[in-house]
Amino acid sequence: MADLRWPGDHRAGDHLTDAELIRDMLRVEEAWLAALVRAGVAPALAIVDDLESVVGAIDPQDIAVQAEAGGNPVIPLLGLVRDRLADDHPEAGRWLHRGLTSQDTLDTAIVLGLHRCVGSVLELIDDQVSALTGLAEHHRSTVMAGRTLTQHAVPITFGLKAAQWLHGILDARDDLRDARDRLPAQFGGAAGTLAGPSLLLQLTDGAGDAVSLARVAADRLGLPWSPPWHTSRAPITRVSDALTRATDAWGRLARDVLVLARPEIAELAEPAEAGRGGSSTMPHKVNPILSVLIRRAALTAPGHAAQLHLAATESVDERADGAWHTEWSTIATLGRHTVTAAAQTAELLAGLHVDTGRMTRLVESAGSILLAEQRSLAGFVGAAGDDFDPTHYLGSSDAIIDAILERARSGGSR
Repeated sequence: MADLRWPGDHRAGDHLTDAELIRDMLRVEEAWLAALVRAGVAPALAIVDDLESVVGAIDPQDIAVQAEAGGNPVIPLLGLVRDRLADDHPEAGRWLHRGLTSQDTLDTAIVLGLHRCVGSVLELIDDQVSALTGLAEHHRSTVMAGRTLTQHAVPITFGLKAAQWLHGILDARDDLRDARDRLPAQFGGAAGTLAGPSLLLQLTDGAGDAVSLARVAADRLGLPWSPPWHTSRAPITRVSDALTRATDAWGRLARDVLVLARPEIAELAEPAEAGRGGSSTMPHKVNPILSVLIRRAALTAPGHAAQLHLAATESVDERADGAWHTEWSTIATLGRHTVTAAAQTAELLAGLHVDTGRMTRLVESAGSILLAEQRSLAGFVGAAGDDFDPTHYLGSSDAIIDAILERARSGGSR
């Protein structure tokens, strides 16, 4: 269900919704059951190939209401699942969740959702990179006024501006890739010692040790294994920082578009779409609403990241008393907002209108102001001449553009 208070939220689809979280918690429990069976701890009858299908539909609202009693949604979910397994899959119900703790299931489920969420953002970044590569190349010679502290500075090209936008997005891509690949499964047991699974292995003559058991479960989920991180929250803060850095890059880009789309400047314009950007009272207006909404995400993301860092520093003992609980909705909100902003940015760049004629006219109207630095430096070294052409004072713009484009086309990191 789209969020009425966050226009564009529908672009995030099912990412990090309550329904998806329930499905992922079931996947975690299914993987753990399979690991118990493989180790010889649980009988073969405990395996359920598709726990979600076997259990059937689950109403997230019911789980949400019942979650208050134990403080997390895992407890009521397990009760419901065991009830539904009792008749046809009694061994699965008996062995469900044995050796785990609620945080194992919920953390790993959140990680699964974040993995997909970041993957979607990266796919949208690929679209952004493609669009910006084209803009940077096509407009490498399109001269425009460079602005610093809101005032005219020296000539630049729009190709360089697009390349600099691209540079920030490539940095964000690197951070997101790293954060996604380092999102681990969480299997630690009651206090991060894996004592419960270790005991089950001893009592049932199971093979291997509890760490091996956890590795098997993590592998079935396609996640790396990690030592338990119940109160070492780097995986969560790392991915929240990467998501925030992405919105930083898009927010900077959107801010430039908002400035350059002002009627008195009019160098850029958002892609036109019927019905978008209208006003409830002023029929002449076409508001740059994509950029407004992208900037909105960039302005709110740092607050969510800060909340997650606060939770990390307050993660006391072996399991936290409230700090962990603040993460769930915060990371879900940040993740969904980032997907939404990524999609809006991709659409903005794909149809961005660049008025090269307007850029040229503004350069001409600025006149010699844009070449004040050139005159100052020429006079400092005693040079003579009157070659004050804006196109001749672009420095190493082409070389800078080429370096950024090479990085984009190689697909590599910094």
